[in-house]
Amino acid sequence: MKKGFDSEKYLELQSRYILERVNQFDKLYLEFGGKLIGDFHAMRVLPGFDPDGKVKLLYKLKEQAEIIICVYAGDIEQNKVRGDFGITYDRDVLRLIDDLRHWDLQINSVLITRFTGQPSAVQFKNKLERRGLKVYTHGHTEGYPMDVDTIVSEQGYGQNTYIETTKPLVVVTAPGANSGKLATCLSQLYHETKLGRRAGYAKFETFPVWNLPLKHPVNVAYESATADLEDVNMIDPFHLETYGKYTVNYNRDIEAFPLLKRILTKINQDQATSYQSPTDMGVNQVGFAITDDAVVQEAAKQEIIRRYYTLQADYKRGIGSLEATQRGKYIMDEMGLSGKNRPCVAAALAKSEQENLPVVAIELADGRLITGKQSKVMTAAAACLLNATKLLANISDKMHLLPPIILETIDKLNQDVLNHRHQSLDCKEILIALSISAVTNPSADAACQQLNHLRNLQAHSTVILSHSDEETFRSLGIMVTSEAEFQSQNLYYGS
Repeated sequence: MKKGFDSEKYLELQSRYILERVNQFDKLYLEFGGKLIGDFHAMRVLPGFDPDGKVKLLYKLKEQAEIIICVYAGDIEQNKVRGDFGITYDRDVLRLIDDLRHWDLQINSVLITRFTGQPSAVQFKNKLERRGLKVYTHGHTEGYPMDVDTIVSEQGYGQNTYIETTKPLVVVTAPGANSGKLATCLSQLYHETKLGRRAGYAKFETFPVWNLPLKHPVNVAYESATADLEDVNMIDPFHLETYGKYTVNYNRDIEAFPLLKRILTKINQDQATSYQSPTDMGVNQVGFAITDDAVVQEAAKQEIIRRYYTLQADYKRGIGSLEATQRGKYIMDEMGLSGKNRPCVAAALAKSEQENLPVVAIELADGRLITGKQSKVMTAAAACLLNATKLLANISDKMHLLPPIILETIDKLNQDVLNHRHQSLDCKEILIALSISAVTNPSADAACQQLNHLRNLQAHSTVILSHSDEETFRSLGIMVTSEAEFQSQNLYYGS
């Protein structure tokens, strides 16, 4: 991918600006929106953005920072899934804890928000506590959202357990949106003020980018990514009225700002007067690190198309709403985009029509298009991966890299030992077979060496990929979309 973003510059700008905000208070509660680790949306729309750039930012600030992780009890109960990793929110909390520990960052605690005794949330709390983690629960805030006098009182935030912190910067993060980060920050501000400390609040939300135009593709891609939340980008009217400058924010923050300002005023008069707009609350510097706007715009347009296909497939699976699907289509149409702007789509559909079989197509960095079709031996995704690695390694298409005996042994294991129904071998199984063959076959080894060159490539499938194939493509860094069609009538096998 061509780069259009400077991660090093971003890291420097962002860390310096956050510290400036921290120095204004005894303690700053920083609401950390988006993905703290593995922000692949940002990586896709800002080529050059390090998906782990935010955690590297915190590592740079680790002497001043500690982290509270929020998760909404209802999301645990409903097994809500984080789409880019394909795991539930409670499992993503576990992943996040492990990753933060890897970076030697201090985790203060996990907070389960809007807790009313949900059984799955209780079980999750027990699991964490028995592994030595501090876990808090907060219920619904009395009087919320309109009765500010009750909210900011002992009957409101005062009912929440105060979370003891020791560092000047407290990062409040979560697996996804609507996890209770803002309420947690405000509750802590209430308690800090009661204790006589000058505590502040700020918001770190990467998207929409406040200093890019409203209809810039990067900002429109954010609307597409949050189609299920019905987020809409807007000009911040409070900032425009106060400063005469156009900045971009999203509807939920703009709608909530008058109430938020009243709450902050009630908690601490000084804190309230420093923020005249939602933009004032933000600390995001990502827009200043864009180095090539044309590259970024094209990447964002591709993300809008990918989101459209994802929304279509999710609706077909039964995990997305019709409204979100229609919104994704509307956004794509509004930008004048279609599947024709994604070359791998046409290649996959043409090959599938010719073969009357499921097909996956991958677009290589030089624009060449590689296809793979479904067979009794392997899935279309697996066949496409093999074909792509062979082409990149300059191996003849007629050469077989995988000895039949290895494939037969894997198939026999699946059927005779693991008692699985016979199915075409998926990407993971084929890559294992390829790595085994690489021990004795130089050509297979050469193909294996090309797997890292598949990262950031575009792919399209004419059917919804199995969970295993989708996960393998995700691990390889291939940006795959699919038609909203199932491969077979099976409801469980091959899904």
